[in-house]
Amino acid sequence: MNTARRSLLYSFGERYTALLIATVGSMLIARMLAPADIGIYAIGAVLVGLAQVLRDLGVGQYVVSTPALGQAQLRAALAVALGSAWLLALLVVAASGPVAAFYEEPRLRDVLRLLALNFVVLPFTAVTLSLLRRQLRLASIYVINTAHAGAQLLCTLWLAAHGYGCLSLAWGAVAATVVAFLVSLPLRPAALPWLPGLAHVREVLGFGLLATSGNVIDEAGVAAPDLIVGKLLGAADVALFGKAQGMLGLFSQAVTSAVAPVMLPLFAAEARAGHDLRGSYLLTVACMTAVAWPFFVLLALLALPIINVLYGNQWDGAAPLIRIMCCSAALYSMFSMARYLFVAAGHVRVQARLDTWAVAVRVAAVLPAAMLGLRWVAAAVVLGAVFRCWLTWRYLHRFAGIDGAALLASVARSAALTVLTSVAPVAAVLWLPSGPAQLLAAVAGALPCWLAGIVLCRHPLARELEFIWRKLVRGRVAQRGG
Repeated sequence: MNTARRSLLYSFGERYTALLIATVGSMLIARMLAPADIGIYAIGAVLVGLAQVLRDLGVGQYVVSTPALGQAQLRAALAVALGSAWLLALLVVAASGPVAAFYEEPRLRDVLRLLALNFVVLPFTAVTLSLLRRQLRLASIYVINTAHAGAQLLCTLWLAAHGYGCLSLAWGAVAATVVAFLVSLPLRPAALPWLPGLAHVREVLGFGLLATSGNVIDEAGVAAPDLIVGKLLGAADVALFGKAQGMLGLFSQAVTSAVAPVMLPLFAAEARAGHDLRGSYLLTVACMTAVAWPFFVLLALLALPIINVLYGNQWDGAAPLIRIMCCSAALYSMFSMARYLFVAAGHVRVQARLDTWAVAVRVAAVLPAAMLGLRWVAAAVVLGAVFRCWLTWRYLHRFAGIDGAALLASVARSAALTVLTSVAPVAAVLWLPSGPAQLLAAVAGALPCWLAGIVLCRHPLARELEFIWRKLVRGRVAQRGG
């Protein structure tokens, strides 16, 4: 448990540093670039994001979770990563022209070609990060990812200030990849080979194809709204919808993406030891919802002033979309860690099946909704997320023995905590006009209510916060020589 806590502390530190850099960057870029420029880059980034999942081919999950990992397996993993990445780089370059013509955006071709350059270097850094994650060397991961985020921000801002438009975002991504590779060189594990090998390629591909099929389908479901909106409504609407999803994604960036790199190796270690994963999963759900539910209630209530303060009045149209999608985002926080449970327990096919059904429903809902407007698209996203949550619960019950009663019991205290935390934000919305003062009063009142609620509700998260507090106090005492 102490190892898990230390790993989570490093992981949260990394994610919050990256989140701070990304938030500052998005605030500045939203004022420096037009929505259409951001929308063009968003379409290219979404398309390349689909290729990124194929590029990995499950190598990262294989390195983290395979029981026996030696030099031969690592060489095979590197071979698969290099082969898939370089092939996809060529395909993205070849497809850049037709894709730009399909969306009637000539600049999209240059964006795609620049993003394809990342595939040349990414495999080396990706395999390094996966092995570091398996070893729970999260301090090294912190250094690499922070360098990546900082380089991307600085390069993007400099080029945006010099009039490069959407290309400034693409060049920023390329610069970040190169810097991350250079920083990772002295941090590479000694066991990691430089040269690829073919001895265990079939084994890596056998695992990777199953894992990747689910990831590709899941990524397609995430990308579908942006791609459909981009074609039917235009680049500016893509930027508006993307800004709403970006606000919802703050929780994922701040919490989920910090927890996930730790949970997969921990779930995998417990599975290899023959331990029951149900208790660990339910504890994770309790802690996740204790943060997620108050966060999404606060975001739904204060969507407009948050958008105004962070990005300016030109993005006000994202506020109603945020309010609509907060409901499904809060619900999904109960199931976001199920993917890692299934992979760690060897149910990769189950996860792929789940992703297939969930994405099919999501795309089927979003496609007609885009003909009616952005609010209908947001409602369709909610419908798809609710279906995904229901299906995930069915699979959790069938393959992990987690029934509805146990799941509800694990979140009961989180529900009470959310009600207590919501008192101050609701009062601020009712009695104060929309603006910075309302936002400040709501957040200032919500935080002490949340902390008090954790204690009053005897939430499991209280133990984790107490552990963090003891570590901080112990560190201060040690610094003072006491």
